[in-house]
Amino acid sequence: MTETRCFEEDYININPLQTGGKTNSDTRKSIDSYIDGYSVCDFCAGSLHKIKKPDFEKLLNEISQFLGCDETIFTNGCREAKFAVLNSLCEKGDTVLIDENRHYSTDVAAELAGVKKEYVKNNGAPTFHINPEDYRKRIDETKPKLVILTHVDGNYGNIVDAEKVGKICREKNVPFLLNTAYSSGRMVIDNKKIGADFIACSCHKSWGVGGGTLGLLAINKKFDDKVFKTSVDYKKKILQILGCSARGSSTIALLNSFPSVRERVKKWNVEVDNAKWFIDNMISNEGIQLLGDYPHMHDVMHFETPKFDEIANKHKDKGYFLHKFLDKKGITGIIPGRTKSFKMSTYGYSRKQLEYLYESFLEALKL
Repeated sequence: MTETRCFEEDYININPLQTGGKTNSDTRKSIDSYIDGYSVCDFCAGSLHKIKKPDFEKLLNEISQFLGCDETIFTNGCREAKFAVLNSLCEKGDTVLIDENRHYSTDVAAELAGVKKEYVKNNGAPTFHINPEDYRKRIDETKPKLVILTHVDGNYGNIVDAEKVGKICREKNVPFLLNTAYSSGRMVIDNKKIGADFIACSCHKSWGVGGGTLGLLAINKKFDDKVFKTSVDYKKKILQILGCSARGSSTIALLNSFPSVRERVKKWNVEVDNAKWFIDNMISNEGIQLLGDYPHMHDVMHFETPKFDEIANKHKDKGYFLHKFLDKKGITGIIPGRTKSFKMSTYGYSRKQLEYLYESFLEALKL
């Protein structure tokens, strides 16, 4: 029996892990012809990022310009990009400074690199806001070897002013790694203004690549010798990504999705307006509260929903009532069983679709 999935065709999918990674039809077609083995390496001379057929070298050069960095390579997701920087810059026992809203993979990468983790705290519920100026004090207190900032966190969708953090890091002469898993590919990232030394990207979350674990690591050439250092025995193989990283069809997906990504970031203001409209309508209802910064400037959002939890306590389907109800309405992406709070994303949807989505939540509130 063939296992298939038709969420994108038949549903409004509001899963924040997937909205920015939805593939277009041309990208899907391109993937099929490169699905077997490492077929992207048919014309490889030893370095994946230097292949000219398909033209990955040109693609990565264009992405470097797009982000405002000097060089870019493929990685197996954003987490491998972060680990590559941590492992090349830090010695065992060094301290790194991380924001409290970080993704768990930042902690895991730091643990594997053997470094000590210190944090810049958020201000707690309900906004969980990270103040960029707090980096200044914490750098003085912890003397970190590296600073890491989650530009937009996946829990609340809060955007931190990366340009301010970059300025502080330059003043303090500390290398700066920016995690853009939920920002690059969605919104314009101009590193000429931000001034990060490293940018980690998640292509399956925000660059229209879909399934797989493709990431990008963009750097400034100042750190080329450390982060992109090659093997003594295999001169074309970068050590921190074990020679070559992502070699599958997801790299072809990025090759085909990038032109549309380059255009869609110019319409970010539309996405923000739609997110604000949806949030304002949702929180106008008693029993629904936004967690995260308000006004909210991103499509990823987190609602605290005691009203839905109250309904779940009386409903025959208990905590699964909301997921089942939305499924019947052609809406997916809410984790089954979640009623106390849930995360979602409005990215890529028209105002008409969001009106339908909001009306569906209103119906659920009356169950």
